[in-house]
Amino acid sequence: MKTLTSVIAATAIAALTATGIVSAEPKSGGTLIMGTTQKARHLNPAVQSGIATAVPGTQIFATPLRFDENWKAQPYLAESWSTSEDGKSITLNLRKNATFHDGKPITSEDVAFSLETVKQNHPFKSMFAPVVSVDTPDAHTAVLNFDKAHPAAFLAMSGALLPIIPKHVYGDGQNAKTHPANSKPVGSGPFKFVEFKQGEHIILEKYENYFIEGRPYLDKIIIKNYKDSTSATLAMDKGEINFLPFMSATRDIARLKKNKDLAVTNKGYEAVGPLNWLALNTSNQYLKDKRVRQAIGYSIDRNFIVNALHGGLSKLATGPVAPGSPYYAADVNKFDLDLDKAKSLLDEAGFKAGADGKRFSLKVDYIPGPSEMQKNVAEYLKPQLKKVGINVELRAAPDFPTWAKRVGGHDFDMSMDIVFNWGDPVIGVHRTYTCGNIRKGVIWSNTQSYCNEKVDGLLTMAASEQDQAKRISLYQDVQKIIVDDAPQIFLNTLPYHTAYSNKIGNAPLTIWGSMAPMDNVYIK
Repeated sequence: MKTLTSVIAATAIAALTATGIVSAEPKSGGTLIMGTTQKARHLNPAVQSGIATAVPGTQIFATPLRFDENWKAQPYLAESWSTSEDGKSITLNLRKNATFHDGKPITSEDVAFSLETVKQNHPFKSMFAPVVSVDTPDAHTAVLNFDKAHPAAFLAMSGALLPIIPKHVYGDGQNAKTHPANSKPVGSGPFKFVEFKQGEHIILEKYENYFIEGRPYLDKIIIKNYKDSTSATLAMDKGEINFLPFMSATRDIARLKKNKDLAVTNKGYEAVGPLNWLALNTSNQYLKDKRVRQAIGYSIDRNFIVNALHGGLSKLATGPVAPGSPYYAADVNKFDLDLDKAKSLLDEAGFKAGADGKRFSLKVDYIPGPSEMQKNVAEYLKPQLKKVGINVELRAAPDFPTWAKRVGGHDFDMSMDIVFNWGDPVIGVHRTYTCGNIRKGVIWSNTQSYCNEKVDGLLTMAASEQDQAKRISLYQDVQKIIVDDAPQIFLNTLPYHTAYSNKIGNAPLTIWGSMAPMDNVYIK
């Protein structure tokens, strides 16, 4: 196995050869100033999902593994690992020189404690549900034991998903979700906490005793909050900040692409897998018929959405797994625009058009906030579905909690939605489709009330299949069924881009992007 250092070195050399640029070795010093519109509630990813916590959290806390740009696991806190033949245990061999930011050693007890904290408190319950115990035979060996093979554990031990938190801080009996250390953390990663002013900024500094010698290169990371994407983009254009990830507004992306002092790329979001879709409530009197759901799919011109509404910067989404994932299935029904077929399906379902051309009415919700991926698409649906006799009424929500309460409570007909894959399908895909995850009051669960026992069976098999080729095949079969059943109409991937100054070396462009440690990032 290549070491992390050799992978980074090879990648850097290849990039320099391709561009003809000659550059010195990475050097220490300097400050990365990042812009964001995401307002973190706290800084502990063990009990909170989402970008706002994950970006600073992955600098403050280390994970057992990290992943490169090719979806390959690399050593991090675990310098090596092994899997039992039956797949029911993974042994992590931890670095012996790793310490928390208060100087206390990181041990296998901390790994066991962290995993249990995540299992009990993180919203992604499927990540570590099969874990039955963690053995700690010595200070630097942790053995994860599962009730069945669990290949998803590898991705779940990277990014922001299994931060190693100090047992001597969090094991004091207080609630992990509200622990005061969440906003003033003692970390295990390359950067230590300095200051957190909610909605204003987060300041992190280099941890001098970080377990990878010579890292991190940066002296400091400052994350500055901006009220909206336009303000953040203007700051980036002016050089007030030098790093801006998770850009999704196409006008902002196009603007920064014109700045010769910046690099703008869509790399670094492969594991995030951000999908924009139209969710359909399958318990609705009309939408419970698959033919109606399929008719809606054939009525929408997704090429118009991608090219006209998004300026060609988003990509077509064709199923529940995003393009770029090794589990992505290209061979599915693409629901190419076909209004005649849509009308025929509606007729077959028994919903004939009246004299006025109308068949029935449906409401469509959308996430309030940036309009491009949500409101604008919802507004496009109104005249488009009218062409096949479906009257669409837009229902705006005054804020995100209102939208989430409606959709999480299954109080909707159709809704625009944005959902992440989060690396492995077990983590971010299963939750939307399993019959057992139809839970009222929980957003980003199976809010479509979709249930197909064959899908459940295939997902169960894929979750524990150790042969990667067979696992991919199972997930591809699942995608074909789900797309045909159409509990959602898959529209596009979010056009996430990262803009960064040309003076930044080794920009974080692995599959987790800026939700991965930036210990190898440097200022030229």
